[in-house]
Amino acid sequence: MNVPLLSISWLLPVAGAGLLLLVGNADRRRNGLIRWLTLAISIAVFAVTLAIWASFDGSSPEFQLVERHAWIPAFGIDYYVAIDGVSLLLVVLTAFLTPIALLSSWESIGRKVKEFSIFILLLEAAMIGVFLSLDLFLFYVFWDAMLIPMYFLIGIWGYDQRIYAAIKFMLYTMAGSVLMLVAILGLAYLHNAAEGSYSFDLLKLYTLDIAPSTQVWFFLAFAVAFAIKVPLFPFHTWLPDAHVQAPTAGSVILAGVLLKMGTYGLVRFAFPLFPVAAAYFAPWIAVLAVIGIIYGALVAMVQPDMKKLVAYSSVSHLGFVVLGICAMNVQGMQGAVYQMLAHGVSTGGLFLMVGMLSDRRHTRLISEFGGLKKVMPHLTAAFMIIMLASIGLPGLNGFIGEFLIMLGAFRWDPRYVVGAGLGVILSAVYMLWMFQRVYYGKVTHDENVTLPDLQPREWAAVVPICAAALIMGVFPALFLKPMEPAVTRIVERMQNTQTLRVKDEMQNAKFKMQTVSASRERSDSRGAFDSVVP
Repeated sequence: MNVPLLSISWLLPVAGAGLLLLVGNADRRRNGLIRWLTLAISIAVFAVTLAIWASFDGSSPEFQLVERHAWIPAFGIDYYVAIDGVSLLLVVLTAFLTPIALLSSWESIGRKVKEFSIFILLLEAAMIGVFLSLDLFLFYVFWDAMLIPMYFLIGIWGYDQRIYAAIKFMLYTMAGSVLMLVAILGLAYLHNAAEGSYSFDLLKLYTLDIAPSTQVWFFLAFAVAFAIKVPLFPFHTWLPDAHVQAPTAGSVILAGVLLKMGTYGLVRFAFPLFPVAAAYFAPWIAVLAVIGIIYGALVAMVQPDMKKLVAYSSVSHLGFVVLGICAMNVQGMQGAVYQMLAHGVSTGGLFLMVGMLSDRRHTRLISEFGGLKKVMPHLTAAFMIIMLASIGLPGLNGFIGEFLIMLGAFRWDPRYVVGAGLGVILSAVYMLWMFQRVYYGKVTHDENVTLPDLQPREWAAVVPICAAALIMGVFPALFLKPMEPAVTRIVERMQNTQTLRVKDEMQNAKFKMQTVSASRERSDSRGAFDSVVP
């Protein structure tokens, strides 16, 4: 009997949220029970994802562990989930970061602990569902379901301007979601016109022959929805507000997983479904990505708030991911997927440790710190490791992804590498400058003298993050090998479709030229005959 591991991976946190509803009214003892129960459920989900990884055949490009059941058969809608090397790693990343996010909120979340825990588990279930879905209708359900718990996490447990940030996050994402829904319905209609039945099956929709003019509109609808989620410049303005106002757990999940849903959407849906339009728009999207890389780095350099600085660094780093996708070659695409994982670990870790400082001092202003190396040597060492990973130091996770992306971009168009390289230099500038002002020099405020170093619960959150950054930097093949067949298949599909389209256009043009030539010959023959016959 095959165990439905994929369904268990997202149903388990839903069941956990339902279990938490049975816990009685909040008091100190029950809050402790809720925290431990939620942490246990999230660790169990992580164990399930590791079992999925163990069951996965990394040499195959095919989707595996397929689960399919009819859901709304009249419209060709199925419960259809499966994984390949790309979605596998993102599911594991989601389950890895959720327990760490819960540990970060252990003491900082003191009110409505049960509701907070329920929303975290529901958010985890929706994010995993997004990465598993191969039915576009199911994908859209999970995509929109994710908005609700994140909206409440920001709006209830956030900081001073949390309502503004939550509403802005919701409006931006929903605006893109509506465009995507229209395109999804359009694809089902095209399948009905071509095959006589509606279908939301992604693999069937891959085979549709869509006219280039239609591809343009559908691609734009998908691309805008995903660009908002990334967020790609100039759709990024919701991100700094959401990060700054969200609680630490919300920031860790937002940076670590939610932003990857946008880049994953480009890899899984927008580019493979509409390869001709993707090839046309890729240079323009790459320009926006390079602008985002440089702009995000420059704005991060002048931020007085540590959390806002890390938020703008995400705009810059995710510009690299989009650039790798736009290169549309194996190196660039593989680097993009790897950088998704690396950014989730390193930026999630930065938000985690900034949250630790904020919980101690109740401020995130860089000017309020200084000399913490003498007071908190262990936190300083952990922060240094993750900060160096974020700027792409060789031997840590950030280097591998950036190297592959720049290699793929260079093979595509070397001009983009110049701007991306400038972004790498600027990222080192703002990160190292922030690290120097916070951790080195004299202890500038009396409140900093008595700050406690890492506590056992914080060690439990920090050590896995640092270990993941080191393992990904030293042993990249552990992560590159399972994703390579899937990435190669995606790239080959896009390139083959473009080649066939070009051949068809050349054949059509050749046929038209032959037709015109034959027509002219007949016309010339008739003219000569008329001149001879009186």
